[in-house]
Amino acid sequence: IAAAIEEKKKVKGRFMFNIADGGFTELHSLWQNEERAATVTKKTNEIWHRRHDYWLLAGIIQHGYARWQDIQNDVKFAILNEPFKGEMNRGNFLEIKNKFLARRFKLLEQALVIEEQLRRAAYLNMSEDPSHPSMALNTRFSEVECLAESHQHLSKESMSGNKPANAVLHKVLKQLEELLSDMKADVTRLPATIARIPPVAVRLQMSERNILSRLASRGPDTHTPVQTQQVGAERSSPNSKLPEGS
Repeated sequence: IAAAIEEKKKVKGRFMFNIADGGFTELHSLWQNEERAATVTKKTNEIWHRRHDYWLLAGIIQHGYARWQDIQNDVKFAILNEPFKGEMNRGNFLEIKNKFLARRFKLLEQALVIEEQLRRAAYLNMSEDPSHPSMALNTRFSEVECLAESHQHLSKESMSGNKPANAVLHKVLKQLEELLSDMKADVTRLPATIARIPPVAVRLQMSERNILSRLASRGPDTHTPVQTQQVGAERSSPNSKLPEGS
């Protein structure tokens, strides 16, 4: 019984935070690597990972968008300062912190936008086609971003004469080259796929004249709600490029 109670306490106190981005960003790959490093070294506060992202979002909610200094000065968000303690003696210490926080929030924001787009798609009973060239292109683009982000430090270390870093850098560059080659092949298949998409007039079941008239009109939209909803779904589908700042 005592063991069961102890296990229940552990489960109750377990930190749980997730962004369901469907793998469209490199966020979960970063989380996996960061949490592994934090667990192995037992530096759960000093190595940035999922818990820090949670408190970063909480700080933005309380203090406002991009108010990095206000967030860092708030004792409730002291955990966000822990990963940068080793950089305090550098002249551009604050710049390093603020740039990292801005980059990290941009990634979190992108993942949150995609999570919302996927939620909308699920609500509209939409499904993605894994064989669609745009899906393969998006997956490889996320892999390229993840590789570049997680190994960006290798270039400086290699230039400073670090031979192991130089060897790893060459492997990473080879991986990037292979991914870019695959992306090029995916791009060549896109025109044929796009050509098979029915024209807008067919999908809306409206003539071009009616479409132009509707766009020019400021009156209420009298078109069939289901069809309008489908068009909006196509724009917000995870298969399409997400609009900036959605």
